[in-house]
Amino acid sequence: MAKMSVLVLGGTRFVGRHIVEALLAGGHRVSVLTRGRTPDDLPGQVERLRGDRDEGEAGLKALAGRTWDACVDVSGYTPRQVRASAEMLRDAVGRYVFVSTGSVYAEQDRHPVREDDPLLPQADEDVTEVTGETYGPLKVTCERIVREVFGARATILRPQIVAGPFDPTGRYTYWVDRVAAGGEFLAPGDGSDFVQVIDARDLARFTVGVLEGDVPGVFNLSGPRLTWHEFLDVVRGATGSDGTPVWVDPATLEAHGVGWRELTLYIPVNGEQGGLMDMANERALAAGLTLTDPLVTARDTRAWSEDTPQKAPLSREREAEVLRAVREG
Repeated sequence: MAKMSVLVLGGTRFVGRHIVEALLAGGHRVSVLTRGRTPDDLPGQVERLRGDRDEGEAGLKALAGRTWDACVDVSGYTPRQVRASAEMLRDAVGRYVFVSTGSVYAEQDRHPVREDDPLLPQADEDVTEVTGETYGPLKVTCERIVREVFGARATILRPQIVAGPFDPTGRYTYWVDRVAAGGEFLAPGDGSDFVQVIDARDLARFTVGVLEGDVPGVFNLSGPRLTWHEFLDVVRGATGSDGTPVWVDPATLEAHGVGWRELTLYIPVNGEQGGLMDMANERALAAGLTLTDPLVTARDTRAWSEDTPQKAPLSREREAEVLRAVREG
């Protein structure tokens, strides 16, 4: 297979880092455009370009007069950012792969959520503030811009919550670290709800495959769907922990002021967003997506996080307080 030159918009953190490493493993040449504000542990052969996408076209001067075989956009969150990069690169790259999100879907209580399901209303192109409310609509607008500019040369990836080493969000890592610590720990629901994530390395390999095969389309990227019982058993097995879950129902959690910000990954299966833990991946599997064993994802994440302390969304003190209150009835 011919080796490609690929521009990655972003590339030094988490998802972008894994994509860069997968491209290099495939023998491809990689350039990254970043602001240079975050630690850069990428290999030396990666070309570093500097720019700030928040400045629109003015922030992309480093791309002027250059061409690449393809572009992967992992840092496009606002229409201002994506409009500028898409139009500047219209004739400078072949395929444009935009990493979007599963949060674009309007009916998040569907089971399962599929690529052709309705999307949220688009945000206006002048919206620049990314919040919990604007995140999904902004990504919908960004997707539309990419398709508008690149047509059949556009590929849209909609990942589930992404897990694995180098994750700065702590959403998945919290559970791996908490279970590894042992003892009793607060677990949401009764174990029958679901957890579904995508390993960052699976996302990265699929991205490379899309580029190598010049594959168009829209793809959900989601991993195995596990019950919470299964998920925590996997994590205990991966970490060698004897930790014991104490299951607490959603109503009791709410009564004690514990929500999704503290108990990351938890979405009740019958809740308004329950479908986000039931994202269909058949289309991506048919296009070459391969999935890492959840045990491997948990094991490798812990191997990284053990030496990279994360701030826990639910502190041990707060957890103990809630468990004590639950027991006291």
